Amino acid sequence: MENLLISLENISKSFDGDLVLDELKLDIKENSFVTLLGPSGCGKTTTLRIIGGFITADKGRVIFDGNDITTLSPNKRQLNTVFQKYALFPHMNVFENIAFGLRIKKKNEQYIRDKISYALKLVNLDGFEKRDVTSLSGGQQQRIAIARAIVNEPRLLLLDEPLGALDLKLRQEMQYELIRLKKELGITFIYVTHDQEEALTMSDTIVVMNQGYIQQMGSPEQIYNEPENAFVATFIGDSNIVPGKMIEDYCVEIFGSKFKCIDKGFGKNKPVDVVIRPEDVDIIDINSEKTLLKGVMTGAIFKGEMYEMECKTYDGFEWLIHSTDYVEKGKEVGIFVEPENIQIMNKPSSEDERALEIDV
Repeated sequence: MENLLISLENISKSFDGDLVLDELKLDIKENSFVTLLGPSGCGKTTTLRIIGGFITADKGRVIFDGNDITTLSPNKRQLNTVFQKYALFPHMNVFENIAFGLRIKKKNEQYIRDKISYALKLVNLDGFEKRDVTSLSGGQQQRIAIARAIVNEPRLLLLDEPLGALDLKLRQEMQYELIRLKKELGITFIYVTHDQEEALTMSDTIVVMNQGYIQQMGSPEQIYNEPENAFVATFIGDSNIVPGKMIEDYCVEIFGSKFKCIDKGFGKNKPVDVVIRPEDVDIIDINSEKTLLKGVMTGAIFKGEMYEMECKTYDGFEWLIHSTDYVEKGKEVGIFVEPENIQIMNKPSSEDERALEIDV
């Protein structure tokens, strides 16, 4: 792979007999922003810690820029880690916290001053050198932790849920700050989170994990619009996942009605799973010639930017619908979906595959 920085080769790891990672394979390009996304216990933090050298895999290799670093200690790897708990030293001011790693490397004082000045400007905390870290807000402490990491000029920055302790507004602000830093520094970011919105907002590439496996890897657009299985579709945003039958290329039957779609290659009259996002369900007049399914509205919640509504079609399925237009409870309506908004997936072919597609 061109500009490959990190390669995980058949990584397996168990804790107390429980398999956390199972033959994991992952390639990460240089200068990319990769997010490991998944529920608690899926193996994402374990993967990050194996890359960082904090734990050792039971099996497999970690390759960094063509070199095997599997057994290399963390301080000898060209990377730094920012944790959710920032691990700042409370007895040191901002300057000394950031200088800590540079002093271990025996850098001279002028070099240290120049590097810290540059790092603080990057994180928009210029002039904070003498501040007591315990007097800083959560967002400021997070920026100091990042500054302490980047002064060491790592080629790779690992971030383990660093925004988890921040409130919503500050977390959103810091998301954009991290994107800006990534572009200015030109280094590779590997970011761990269970927050889908965070992953979609920040990443070049999202790696969706569950039960020690990679479920899907791709751009945010691919992950959201083209989920490969029910787990990904459920975990990344809201979805209507319904049973269907692929009549032929570009035509799927849902609850007895034929829907045009843009998928092909599934065969004829084959059972499939169909994913339709709530925002892609169009509520139309029940007597419209475009109506594909008919039902009655059963509820609505105002969410600020849109209404979250439910419609029970006469086949008994409860559809989740997101729209800026309110439709009152009890009204009979028709449902229509544009062909490009219908995603077809193969049904699980084995119990092992089905086990991966658990509710989260």
